Amino acid sequence: MTEKTPEKPARPALLDRLRRVPLWTVVPAAAVLGVAAGSVYGAVSTPEYSATSYVLVVPTDASDPTAALGFATAYGRVASQVAVLGDAQVWAGVPVARLKEHVTTATSPDAPMISVTATDASPTTAVNMADGVARALVADGGHLQTDTNVKVLQFSRAVKPTAPTSPSTPLAALVGGCAGGLLGALALLVRPRRRGTPETYAPVPGPATAHAGGHTPQPETV
Repeated sequence: MTEKTPEKPARPALLDRLRRVPLWTVVPAAAVLGVAAGSVYGAVSTPEYSATSYVLVVPTDASDPTAALGFATAYGRVASQVAVLGDAQVWAGVPVARLKEHVTTATSPDAPMISVTATDASPTTAVNMADGVARALVADGGHLQTDTNVKVLQFSRAVKPTAPTSPSTPLAALVGGCAGGLLGALALLVRPRRRGTPETYAPVPGPATAHAGGHTPQPETV
């Protein structure tokens, strides 16, 4: 009794259609989708403005520049702490949580200076937040000047930005197109390869199979 070979399930029609799509269209299609996504993001996202205020740490007669550089790094690290931002929120006019989320500080290994950068949808609020945190650092440094032997001064106030720092719609579309094209190319590289049908070859007749029955021909005698 012969066993029946199980029938293979039919492939989904969508899968068959995808297999028939030319491979060279994957990258352009992915780039077009990226441009569309970037354009939508640039159109619906709220523009953000950045303002930066600078604080300088100066050594007193009882200190040296090396100590000022170390305290500048320390003040840059504690700028986001609630103890410092407690006064900054009064001058900036925003809650502490908003300051901690939208204000960043940076220090330089070569100069005792701290940059305080604030980002907000309103350019005026961004300026107030940056100057508020810088002013809080100056006040905190004045309270500790007797112990640290360094002065904390506001080197420059923040300037009201005139243009948003967030990417514009054309730039977002360009970035989205590049990202989409890159993802499409990566998809082509990692796609599973199709297995080819193994080729069959006819056996070459040999001495053993040249004659039926497997008899080896005998040499003729003269």
